[in-house]
Amino acid sequence: MSNDHPIGIDFGGTGIKAAVVDLGAGDLASNREKIQTPQPATPDAVAEVFAELVGRFPASTSQVGVTVPGVVRHGIVHSAANIDPAWINTDADAVFTAALGREVHVVNDADAAGLAEVEYGAAKGQRGLVIVTTLGTGIGSALIHNGVLVPNSELGHLEIEGFNAESRAANSVREKEQLSWEDWAERLTTYYRAVERLFSPELFVVGGGVSKSSDAFLPLLDIETPIVAAQLRNAAGIIGAALVSSRASS
Repeated sequence: MSNDHPIGIDFGGTGIKAAVVDLGAGDLASNREKIQTPQPATPDAVAEVFAELVGRFPASTSQVGVTVPGVVRHGIVHSAANIDPAWINTDADAVFTAALGREVHVVNDADAAGLAEVEYGAAKGQRGLVIVTTLGTGIGSALIHNGVLVPNSELGHLEIEGFNAESRAANSVREKEQLSWEDWAERLTTYYRAVERLFSPELFVVGGGVSKSSDAFLPLLDIETPIVAAQLRNAAGIIGAALVSSRASS
């Protein structure tokens, strides 16, 4: 493991995962380590977990990239829909850089996953506009045009037919309401058609844990844009975070 390889940390609601990343290969260069997300998950409490995780990779002295499930501008977190409200207006770059004693850069979690899929995964080599959506507790989104990220798109919060889109079409809703794949696909079709009308993308990529069951629902979607499952699965956030950090440091 080279000490030039950055570390990626994926901060989720239940677990925080980290690994050293080989950006040349677009893959993990170490085992993935995981620690349960502290409760409450305040910035200081999460910083302690990050420090413990980074300490498990003593061979890497490079920068660290971190995903956050919220809007991030210039390292500052501006929303906290699914995390502790103490994050709002926190300069996460500064907090984590101080806690870890090395350069840290923070990015929205869906944006990180999207960049990774464009750079190394299902959308590699795709020109034009790619929209990566993560179907999980909510709906995350990443817009990447010719490899350039348009950050914080938050397309899961579009109002569609009078509803917040993710309140009708997130995977958590499918599970809670015990929807069949067919019924869920109808809701996803409505969602993706609305996004099509607004953005006319070249490709949709679908991530999130449910993407491993993509054969059960993607063929049922009735949309014009090609739509494929993400390839990097649970490693996408870690890889994307490391990529963002590397680009910010160069």
